[in-house]
Amino acid sequence: MAQLWFGGSFNPIHHAHLVCARAVAEEMEFEKVVLVPSNEPPHKPVNEAIAPAKHRLEMCRLAVEGSGLFEVDELEIQRNGASYTIDTVRELRRRGASEVTWMIGADMLQMLPHWHEPPALLAETRFVIVARPGWSINWETLPPAYHFLQEHVVIAPQLEISATDLRRRVAAGKPIDYLTPNSVVRYIAANNLYR
Repeated sequence: MAQLWFGGSFNPIHHAHLVCARAVAEEMEFEKVVLVPSNEPPHKPVNEAIAPAKHRLEMCRLAVEGSGLFEVDELEIQRNGASYTIDTVRELRRRGASEVTWMIGADMLQMLPHWHEPPALLAETRFVIVARPGWSINWETLPPAYHFLQEHVVIAPQLEISATDLRRRVAAGKPIDYLTPNSVVRYIAANNLYR
């Protein structure tokens, strides 16, 4: 079964994550999208409000419950310390994946040369780049070794939803209905997250 892996902090997961992942899966004919919530996202600022991993994992599960396309893998949360994608890719290969296709947003592409073990990542991972609202890719700012990824860009629906905005809205007492699945809205309220 052709699978697309999608890692992230999912702090919280929202409709743009799900719609973009579905668009990539349909465009590239993946039968399954596997969400991989991180334990400790190494690229996030230390002062950013990150909900505990157990909550982000549960929100991912609730968001895709009953979906035939999505599933959630907690392998990064089960691992202690920073969630490095190369470690996850290697674990997926140990589990039997012949190829690991990893979806990232265009915003992450600019940071990719600074991820943990970047040459190994390029060699061991097939990246799919999702073009998101407000991000243009300046390929000249990337090292030449990354230029082949131009062929791996998929244009996704342009949804102006961000986890940062959801957290701000919750902190300000504003509703987040219709920005994330109802089950996630209820979970955030019940667990007093992002207040």
